[in-house]
Amino acid sequence: MLQMGAVTDRNGAALFITLAYLFSYSLATLYWFSGGRLSGVDGLVMLVGYMFVPLVVSVLLQKLVYGRSLRELEISPRPNRWFLVAWLLPLALAFLTFGISLILPGIQYSPGMEGMLERYKDALTPEQLELMKRQIADSPIHPVWIAVVEGLMAGITINAVAGFGEELGWRGFLLKQLGYMGFWRSSLVIGVVWGFWHAPLIIQGYNYPQHPTSGVFMMTVFTVLLSPVFSCVRLRAKSVVAAAIIHGTLNATYGISIMLIKGGDDLTVGVMGLAGFMALAVINLGLLGYDRKIAKRSVTEYLTE
Repeated sequence: MLQMGAVTDRNGAALFITLAYLFSYSLATLYWFSGGRLSGVDGLVMLVGYMFVPLVVSVLLQKLVYGRSLRELEISPRPNRWFLVAWLLPLALAFLTFGISLILPGIQYSPGMEGMLERYKDALTPEQLELMKRQIADSPIHPVWIAVVEGLMAGITINAVAGFGEELGWRGFLLKQLGYMGFWRSSLVIGVVWGFWHAPLIIQGYNYPQHPTSGVFMMTVFTVLLSPVFSCVRLRAKSVVAAAIIHGTLNATYGISIMLIKGGDDLTVGVMGLAGFMALAVINLGLLGYDRKIAKRSVTEYLTE
């Protein structure tokens, strides 16, 4: 078995990235050329399978290459206050993004959700759109609050399970391999790798349907800004499960950021647009101010204390 060390860590990181990209890109390519598309049930199954590739690669390397226990990747589900942070922070990000969107040119507050209906006009029939309008008007509770409750519930259940598929790889195995680099440098590397890992999905119209090519680079900026937040939660909670919760809740609540606005496109509004980038920059500055020690200690110290 390989012996752990700085050089081996670099080799392990490179091997993980190579295999994760190889398996993921192959899966997406085969699915596309077989006629599969990312809409519908088949597309959902494919996306979930794609999310579990980092988990599969990390387990294979941890067990077969290093011959070490999976417990070293810190998958303990024992909750602490950072689990609560992981659960609620994505919701705060969604509302902060919404607020920032309102100060951008051409963006209007839309309590009747006209902007969201406009985004669905090509995906729904006129009858379905009219039904959605009536449901919004007749609902005794505004749909945004329903989305909040549903998003939070999904974030700690089914979405967290799917998020765990990615997080055991990014914030479990890879973060451990890159621990010698320090918090901010390892977060940057993981953010770049994580972002371009999405490329086969983005160019098929996922997340940035209006700009699939430039969306690849937008997604990478997004993951670079998101990576320190996820790493901080994972390290402070001492559990990859916390990273899975913040990942799952983000996926379940990011749509809230565009429910009450009209105007803009997928490059400017929403959590994965310019407004979201500005919100994440604020959160990263807050993280730096709140937890200055995190930049002074190596990730390895956090993982071994």
